[in-house]
Amino acid sequence: MKPITEYKDYHSLIKDFYEDRKRTSYFSWREFAKLAGFSSPTYLRLVSEGKSNLSRVTMPRMISAMELAGFEAEYFKALVNFCNAKDDSAKMPFWKQMRQIALEYKVRVVDKEAVEYFDGWKNSVIRELAPRMKGATPGEIAKKCCNEISAADVSASLDFLTKAGFLKKDADGSYRQTEKNVTASKEGMVYAVHAMQHKMLQLADESIERFAPDVRNVSGLTFTVNRECYKRISQEVDAFRKKIIAIAADAENADQIYRLNLQLFPMTWKLNEEA
Repeated sequence: MKPITEYKDYHSLIKDFYEDRKRTSYFSWREFAKLAGFSSPTYLRLVSEGKSNLSRVTMPRMISAMELAGFEAEYFKALVNFCNAKDDSAKMPFWKQMRQIALEYKVRVVDKEAVEYFDGWKNSVIRELAPRMKGATPGEIAKKCCNEISAADVSASLDFLTKAGFLKKDADGSYRQTEKNVTASKEGMVYAVHAMQHKMLQLADESIERFAPDVRNVSGLTFTVNRECYKRISQEVDAFRKKIIAIAADAENADQIYRLNLQLFPMTWKLNEEA
């Protein structure tokens, strides 16, 4: 399913959301309607087909059912109001709001020419930290990192991030992000991303001893599943990750950089090899 900010019609967004959920799990229009608090199992199907519309009353229910948060929820509200508006003059304010949100929270997709971005933890952290420490020297930025990094390393990272277009340096010497979020494309990035993930897992392991429980959250579960159950859990993990991104992007006066690792992996081989 494409990012929410690429949709210009909430009917197709709802249809894509349903089809995406149904593709990886048992999901029906009846279940979707139940999640949104609608008594009719066919109402949302009609909405997805453009035969019915959401209202200001039903809109919050859909936000909850689709687990939208932060800028995604705000974009959805603007999208519904835009599509439901009667004429161009009424649509314009919501169109401007949609464009502003899309520009502010668009995701940078990193291709094979920017593999260096995923070389360890430094670039991703400096990209978040530098814009929030206006006028700071590389040495001052280095001191704010929990993990060891030199001023020279910070300078090198800033130089790379600027040249590669992840950061923009303004006339006053301060930095700002060119995009709100960064993700990797599937082609050409596997090994670079794997290397970064290995390093982040190492840092997560070290965090158990380095940080008090009130500033870190480390937990785990062990459970038995089949293939269909695995697919449903994977989909929930993906939805959770997107929701976390939206919540973080909506934070005001952010003052600390965090890393969240999500892992789901087998602990045994299949008990039934023919399955």
